[in-house]
Amino acid sequence: MLKSKKLQISLILGLVILTIIISGCSDQNIEAQQTTQDPQAAQITELEQRYQNLEDVEEIKKLKARYFRFIDEKKWSDFAELFTSDAHIEIDGNVFNGGEAFAKGAGSVIGAAPTVHHGHMPEIDIIDQENAKGIWAMEDMLTYPDAKDAPPGHDGYGSYSETYKRVDGVWKISSVVLTRFRMDPLANWNPGTDPVTGK
Repeated sequence: MLKSKKLQISLILGLVILTIIISGCSDQNIEAQQTTQDPQAAQITELEQRYQNLEDVEEIKKLKARYFRFIDEKKWSDFAELFTSDAHIEIDGNVFNGGEAFAKGAGSVIGAAPTVHHGHMPEIDIIDQENAKGIWAMEDMLTYPDAKDAPPGHDGYGSYSETYKRVDGVWKISSVVLTRFRMDPLANWNPGTDPVTGK
């Protein structure tokens, strides 16, 4: 009887110890799996972030392309929509607050004058999910009708320093500073002729 009780106790203790050992091994396996998976998960997260950054850079490039195109097409209401409501813009000594003010000012200066605006070699850095900054080389060419008090035409070169903000999922320009490096004068055109062909 005594031997039977000892045997039962030994069996129970053996089962308890075996359970503890199996449990410990299982925990180690889970930790080992997590250690293996964590670097993979981190790699995937990093790749996703890099992909998102590349996508954001392309969206900002398209944003700036519209900036140049809308000026040349004189689409001032579309142009105004490219900016945040509190955008700060400094162009040729003029300061504008907001896209609407800038569009109105640019429209009044350029009017119906034919213009050509180009942007090149963008250097765009994504700061975080909602903010970015960029520098663009630029060239703009514009001439006015040759009339009394008409401003002189020019072929200008310089760079834009800008910041961007994502608003409701859409990238917009939040600040612009234009720095001129060179301005070559251009003769204005006879308003009785076509400004493109000169005829």
